[in-house]
Formats: sequence, structure tokens, C-alpha cells
Amino acid sequence: MGAAITGAGGVRVDIDGAVARVRLCRPDKRNAQTPETWQALATAGDELPDDVRVVVVSGEGSSFSAGLDRSLFAGIGSWTTEGDSEFLDRIASYQAGFSWLRRPEFVSVAAVQGHAIGAGFQLALACDLRVVASDAQFTMAEPSLGLVPDLGGTQVLADLVGYSRALEICATGRRVGADEAERIGLANLVVPLDQLDAAVDDLVAALTSGVHDAITATKALLLGARDRTYVEQLFAERQAQLSRIRALTAGSAHGSDSQP
Repeated sequence: MGAAITGAGGVRVDIDGAVARVRLCRPDKRNAQTPETWQALATAGDELPDDVRVVVVSGEGSSFSAGLDRSLFAGIGSWTTEGDSEFLDRIASYQAGFSWLRRPEFVSVAAVQGHAIGAGFQLALACDLRVVASDAQFTMAEPSLGLVPDLGGTQVLADLVGYSRALEICATGRRVGADEAERIGLANLVVPLDQLDAAVDDLVAALTSGVHDAITATKALLLGARDRTYVEQLFAERQAQLSRIRALTAGSAHGSDSQP
């Protein structure tokens, strides 16, 4: 395992070749998150080496993340004294800790066990794929606290499970267990808790064995599909395929055995 590139904010990031492992490491607090956590996550994205192909996000201990550290609630009201622009900039800086996981140059995988509540749920949603232990429980707790989910989770949740179910999950604040999460599309795979690490490793091996540039180009197509018409998506596919064929042809012409 390579050296950690950051260890601040209760977040540890280790690089091992093409794989980056981002771990929340406040197990005594069930990996509850703070603004320092979000800054550390954003920094991890900024400092990620260019050759990383897979990012695995996990939590140390029995929970993936229990959400926002409740000690912060006492000071939240003071944020609104900053003025609207400053407040919105503050939230944008927190969102940056999550949004980088959607970048097309790598595939991000959440390894979820135990509780994934609020910000923890949204961190799992920020990843492209979710491998879930059988004891996992997802809860979008913000509305029950008088808040809204504001770390990028609303759009992804609606995309995965549909508007009506997403609204029901958020408005009721109920827990979504692992089996239901798989059934409704939140989880890509559910495994026994003692098999979670092995299942994630198998997925990482599969992701890193493919043609990297083809995978990232496909991810970019899928991410942009929501914002394009069908005709525009067809054109985007043609452009992407042209780039891929040119790259493959150039590699063949130079006698390269590598995967471009």
C-alpha cells in the first residue's frame, strides 16, 4: 500500500498503483462527518494522481458513516449571519468533497456497512457503484431535522430509484435495508459483512482489467446522457467512438501492446 496523501479531517487516503482507497477513520463517532471531513475529501480529489483508475470509499469500524456530527448543530445558526453569498459559498465548498467522485477519469466504489445516514448516505450516492454489506441501512435524515440533503444526493437518488420513491425515502426518513437497496437500485451488490472487502477487491480487479480510456469515455457518455436529447446522445457516441478507434489504430500502428 502506498503512502497516505492526506490524513486530515478523519480521512485517510492510500494509493496503491491504480487504486486509491479513501477511508473515513472516526470509528468511535461512527464516522460522523464535519466540515473538516468535507475539506479533507475535497483535498483528496484535488491531490489524486492522474494514473488512478478506481477510487474506493469506505468507513472504519461498524458504520460507513452516521452522517453529520451532531455537535455541529449548536453552531449552524451562526452560518446565516455571513450573508447569503458567503453561506452559499460555504455549502459549495462542502459539496466539493463529494462531487469529485463523479469525475469521468476513474470509477468510484462505495463499500458500505452498517449505518449510512444523511451525509453518509450522500457520500455513498456520490460514488458510481455501491457494494453493500447485508447489515447496511440507508437513511436520508435531513428533512426530519428540518434541513434538506445538500451534498449532491438528491439528483442521484432520484436517478437511481425514481422521483416518487426518492421523495418517500427522504420525506419519511425511514431506513432502507440492504435487500431493499439492491431491489430498488441503490446497491449494485449485497454480500455478507465478512465478505465485503473481498467483494470490493473482486470488483476493483474487474474494473482495472478493462481498457481504461474506453471505460472513462463510457462513464462520460452515461453522465452526460441526462442533459442531452436522444439525437445529441447519438452524436456524442459517434464522437467518442471516433476518438477510441483513432487511439486503437494509433496504438496498433506503433506496435503497442498497451490498452489506450
